[in-house]
Amino acid sequence: MHIAILTFEGFNELDSLIALNILSRVRKPGWRISIATPAARVRSMNGVVLEAQASLKDACDADAVLVGSGIQTRDVVADAATMSQLRLDSTRQLLGAQCSGTLILAKLGLLDGVPACTDLTTRPWVEEAGVAVLNQPFVARRNVATAGGCLSSQYLAAWFIARLEGVEAARSAIHYVAPVGEKETYVARAMANIAPFL
Repeated sequence: MHIAILTFEGFNELDSLIALNILSRVRKPGWRISIATPAARVRSMNGVVLEAQASLKDACDADAVLVGSGIQTRDVVADAATMSQLRLDSTRQLLGAQCSGTLILAKLGLLDGVPACTDLTTRPWVEEAGVAVLNQPFVARRNVATAGGCLSSQYLAAWFIARLEGVEAARSAIHYVAPVGEKETYVARAMANIAPFL
């Protein structure tokens, strides 16, 4: 099982790295989470440099793909060479997008007729792409999920785990990362957000 987290120049650390950490809580042979980038290295919006663990082609072959957000997403969708490499397919992959990553799925035509979630900054661009935007942190339809707001990355990660390994695995992963003294509250909130879409 390979889950690729698409991470572009100017990425938001909260989106890519929180999801990476939560998804990595599933400790099973063959379960692999990787940061997939268009270059050998990408720099975050705050100057953090990550080395690629996978290529865009690897991501297109993955079982599941989470599209992170960042401050240069509009440049990504305007780059025909990059977009042409993103051959994602919701009939054979689980797909998720966080904040401005939703714009990438919209521009790839993967949100046709599907309402989505995104952040407040990206909302007008997603709507301009013809996608209805909901005022909630998470939504999924069939194999495509979107989330809005940096800390909603926990919901995307939990949804991926629940779909791929089961609800108890998702509960366990969220429980592990939740603050001490608030674990049950965090697990309940996360599961309440994704349960209608499982």
